Amino acid sequence: MKPDVIVLDDVHTFYGASHILHGMNLRLPEGACMSLMGRNGMGKTTTLKTIMGLVAPKQGSVSIKGRAAGGMAPNAIAQAGIAYVPEGREIFPNLSVRENLLIAARPGPDGRNDWTLDRVLTLFPRLAERLNHWGNHLSGGEQQMLTIGRALMTNPDALLLDEVTEGLAPLIRDEIWSVIEVIKGEGMATLIVDKNVAKLMALADRHLIVVKGEVVFSGDSAELAAAPDMLHQHLGV
Repeated sequence: MKPDVIVLDDVHTFYGASHILHGMNLRLPEGACMSLMGRNGMGKTTTLKTIMGLVAPKQGSVSIKGRAAGGMAPNAIAQAGIAYVPEGREIFPNLSVRENLLIAARPGPDGRNDWTLDRVLTLFPRLAERLNHWGNHLSGGEQQMLTIGRALMTNPDALLLDEVTEGLAPLIRDEIWSVIEVIKGEGMATLIVDKNVAKLMALADRHLIVVKGEVVFSGDSAELAAAPDMLHQHLGV
């Protein structure tokens, strides 16, 4: 059995007085691809932010590769091998594509340096064509590719992807799904939030459905396909 890269155990997270995560439980094993599904406002993004230390849980525990991470700063969690591609992209607009990528470049926690500039540019040929363009001169799809490429340049053990296909043209969405498939094939653990249930069921090994901050379903694609009422009630499929 592979060790867990990320574990959330009975996590309760608040924004002010608003109780968002109500006992969230999650285990992401090494090399696994997992989806977080649910309607808007159910706590999926908050789960990712809690893992990254951007929101501190008031109850429960977060562990990164067996180490308690509840009090760790976001930069320490990133250095421990967790990369986050947030909703909204957040590239550096006044840096070139090359600079955006190189500013994040470093070996992974175990010294691995599999993801180099050349390899990221091979994965994203569009970025290679725009290497000297400023970030704010890229299309939305190109900016999304840049955020994923920048995350890979940290050589992480796990990649958290939050709505990375949202608002993109269909051809660009398909390109990004293909890239995620390549990343999965490399054995990197991935945790994906996205609205495309069909793509997630085809790609991910396991799925969690989140309703009002707690998991109401956990299973593989066959188990989810065998629960059409769950799909319809909580995902509108």
